[in-house]
Amino acid sequence: MTRPPVALTIAGSDPSGGAGIQADLKTFSALGAYGAAVLTALTAQSTQGVTGVHAVPPAFVREQLDTLWDDVAVDAVKIGMLSGADTVRAVTGFLRERAPQSPVVLDPVMVSTAGSRLLDDDAVESVRTMLPHVSLVTPNLAEAAVLLDAAEAVDVEGMRSQARALRDLGVPRVMLKGGHLAGDDATDLWLDGDGEQVLRQPRVATDNTHGTGCSLSSAIAALVPRSATWADAAAAAKTWLTGALRAADDLDVGRGPGPVHHFYDVWRQS
Repeated sequence: MTRPPVALTIAGSDPSGGAGIQADLKTFSALGAYGAAVLTALTAQSTQGVTGVHAVPPAFVREQLDTLWDDVAVDAVKIGMLSGADTVRAVTGFLRERAPQSPVVLDPVMVSTAGSRLLDDDAVESVRTMLPHVSLVTPNLAEAAVLLDAAEAVDVEGMRSQARALRDLGVPRVMLKGGHLAGDDATDLWLDGDGEQVLRQPRVATDNTHGTGCSLSSAIAALVPRSATWADAAAAAKTWLTGALRAADDLDVGRGPGPVHHFYDVWRQS
């Protein structure tokens, strides 16, 4: 048997299954990676919003990471919801001390699709401090604005300026997600040491977008061990996510914005 790439998600739980750890593990499986998970928080959450967050103690987050790392060879890491500054610092310490060369995708989860705040205000500076220790950051427009203490970008030129400002904070690669910009296309901006690319896919007319950010960053982590470049992995992940969005209306989950269809290829073949 060929060993699959092992992808680790460090994130919070979503009981509705559309975002967080649950979405990450589904994405890994859909794209042929073996998923491992370290839990940072429990949420009381549905497709209609978040009503409560119960953080895992930061020391226990670190214990989960160390115990796993001592046993399992991990090929890529995705970081999602971290909840508080102490947890951000615990994960940053782990990356610095034990995983300095690992491919790491940071999805700086701050606001849910339904508009609920998922990151404490005092944790934002800690996330900025984490940036030099990750390989890629994938904020949406609102999250980039929070990280930069700036107004949200409203066009591609604004995205370009903010992506460069994020790189100036020490992260080598930025994928700034512009899905909320007006237009017929969902437009993201990729920036790395080789330059920039504007990634476009036709906008999918669906309200079922719960977990898109989690799933995109997880898809990049799943694909990068088998891709020639990070940019190739990002482009392939965006294409896959577009397919998952197109099939999202095939599901009927919850009374709010439902999840994307992570297994749209697999289920249709079975």
